[in-house]
Amino acid sequence: MSNWDLMMPGMGLTAIGLAGVTISYAGIAHTFIDGMHALTGLTMFVGLIFLAAGILDGGISTSNRAKATTLVILSIALGFGMFAFTMNTSNYTVTIAGILIAIAFPAIIIAYLAMKHPSFLKPVGSIVSIAAATGIIMWVVFGFVTPDTYMIPQQVGVEEPSEEMEPTGPVFAITILENSSIEGNPDYDPDVSVVPQGHVIEWTNADAVPHTVTSSVDFGETFDSSLIDAGGVYDLDTTDLQAGEYEYFCIVHPWMIATLIIEAPKEPIKISIPEGAAIPSDDQIYYDPEIIDVKVGDTIVWDNLDNTVHSVTSGNPNSGPNGNFDSEMLGAGEQFKFTFTTAGTEDYYCIFHPWMVGTINVE
Repeated sequence: MSNWDLMMPGMGLTAIGLAGVTISYAGIAHTFIDGMHALTGLTMFVGLIFLAAGILDGGISTSNRAKATTLVILSIALGFGMFAFTMNTSNYTVTIAGILIAIAFPAIIIAYLAMKHPSFLKPVGSIVSIAAATGIIMWVVFGFVTPDTYMIPQQVGVEEPSEEMEPTGPVFAITILENSSIEGNPDYDPDVSVVPQGHVIEWTNADAVPHTVTSSVDFGETFDSSLIDAGGVYDLDTTDLQAGEYEYFCIVHPWMIATLIIEAPKEPIKISIPEGAAIPSDDQIYYDPEIIDVKVGDTIVWDNLDNTVHSVTSGNPNSGPNGNFDSEMLGAGEQFKFTFTTAGTEDYYCIFHPWMVGTINVE
């Protein structure tokens, strides 16, 4: 007679674990960390152990309740199994299914013989064991002695880049604040970031524990940093992101939530270096306009309309360049572009003609 005290929790754990495994790996829902996938798998196997122990307690039960329970479990397993088999994109699905079938059929046969024909159990079990061992040995040996190197990973000749790819766009900095892992504390700074499309957003983890930067609505399909260790950095190129609002959070500490607003790229603001700027004169305009107000994220293009070289160099003639931006030698007809990512006042001048000065007020 079956033991229902074992079968009931076995059925529950099996169903919950199998549903969790299928949902996780089919991409219907995402768990917080990959370890949850393994946990749902473990739950399923524990449930199967309880279920098998309950059914086999005192021998294989032939009661109607045991048969109905077995049919229900088989239906659940086949339903989820077929869904997972057809909807996932893993290259190993067929292999795993074949291994499970190769294990299941001999187990069913041996269990049936143990109940109905115990005299055949020993010889049939020996045959199955020898066949399994022979198959495994042949599979391993053939993998090493034949041209088919399915067991020996081959090194693909991929040319390694000589150096790491650096972000190509202007950088917008966001900080993961210290102690942000404590619920209620400030987390991302700024909490709402307005970033022009094409910029590179750089998150720096100033906390002492790992964090992530993960898009909320699709659980990381749009962007996901994985774990950013203490002091680590994550860069996101926004060139391919659509303009709009993106909420993101930390998978490890889901109360950490911030917003990213991607704006469509703006037309650059133009400043011209007019003809004759190389000659000092009371009525000469050197940078047109000489003083200009812009916003964080705006891009300015300096256009050299003069017939000689100039420069656009941050700083002033008295203290020299401050290193924020520098066009170096800007030939006649050439342009220099720079995007301002921080607020403040920026003076600049021409290192070849130091009487040429201009001012950028960034709000």
